[in-house]
Amino acid sequence: MYLNEKSATIVPAKPVIIVLSHLRWDFVFQRPQHLLTRAAQDFSVFFIEEPVFEGEIATQRRLMRDAGVCVIQPILPPGAREADVVAHQRSIAQAVATAAGSAPIVLWYYTPMALAFGQHIAADVVVFDKMDELSAFAFAPPELRFREASLMGNADLVFTGGAALHAAAVGRNPDIYCFPSSIDAAHFAAARSAAEIEPHDQFDIPYPRVGFFGVIDERIDLDLIAETAALRPDWQFVMVGPTAKIDPATLPQAANIHWLGAKAYAELPAYMAHWNLGWMPFAINDSTRFISPTKTPEFLAAGLPLLSTAIADVVEPYGRLGLVEIAATAEAMVIAGERLLVAADTPEKVASRLAAVDRQLAGNSWDATWNAMHALILDTLVVPAAMEAHLV
Repeated sequence: MYLNEKSATIVPAKPVIIVLSHLRWDFVFQRPQHLLTRAAQDFSVFFIEEPVFEGEIATQRRLMRDAGVCVIQPILPPGAREADVVAHQRSIAQAVATAAGSAPIVLWYYTPMALAFGQHIAADVVVFDKMDELSAFAFAPPELRFREASLMGNADLVFTGGAALHAAAVGRNPDIYCFPSSIDAAHFAAARSAAEIEPHDQFDIPYPRVGFFGVIDERIDLDLIAETAALRPDWQFVMVGPTAKIDPATLPQAANIHWLGAKAYAELPAYMAHWNLGWMPFAINDSTRFISPTKTPEFLAAGLPLLSTAIADVVEPYGRLGLVEIAATAEAMVIAGERLLVAADTPEKVASRLAAVDRQLAGNSWDATWNAMHALILDTLVVPAAMEAHLV
């Protein structure tokens, strides 16, 4: 609450979004960060991460991030009991809700596991942004499916991160909306310019270069990477991104495979500007059945010809439109990659491909996605007239 000095009346503070997430804000800049930095223009956004186990007492760490998003890290001593972990998370979330006073509260879930403490928060709107099928990921808790069924059935709004997820979710909630991966086109279009300075750890890598960026985990086909690199030892495979849930020692090693590690979102165009092809060597397994890779439009906006395995949300629409070459094996990757390299050998061919890409990506932006989500939240949210200036 704050005092309006002109009228000497009490006016509610900005409405609040409390986000309960399994992802760490600073790990990879992706869907949650794109949406919530935009949401912070209209809401006070509190992003509550999963706990950090360190120190000797239960406490918390608050970090201000992009656009004023407040990231909260619950801190508990190592070996804390599960009941104590849940109680601490509940107390933090409740404190944020209490501090909101009479301001409307949107409770925004990224993980159904947070129901253990989130269900006790009195929220005006409950949103489940289902960006992945978490139950199919490595080390998923056995109770996740049950909690997702509960959240799916009781959320006021469900957003799905792609068409495959949406098709599987239809009928589980009356208010399900499909919001596939969007794009910050201007950010990645910088990679189309030769003016981007070559990063030092890539400078000495020969050409042609086939590049990937993103989290390297059980969704990546390591055997496919090794086999493709072996078939074309003259191609250089540049792999940018952190590893998660897999042993880095299992990454295939070869003279033409270059593991460069995690890079900041701002750095990506500089790497991509000096690649010849992009590729997405996703495994075809349960963990990738419903993914809608954000990097698909990002590769295309960067101007790169793109190879991918047959991920459903890549095949349709990008493969069908001829914007992404789909290949199932290392041999097929090489054949498709050679075809794309030949197709990039004249300015006319490049211009034609980029024009088709830009037509497909036109109107697809994180701004448009957030605006559509925001409108749905407003339609669901009943607020006092005094709040309307904050919400529109």
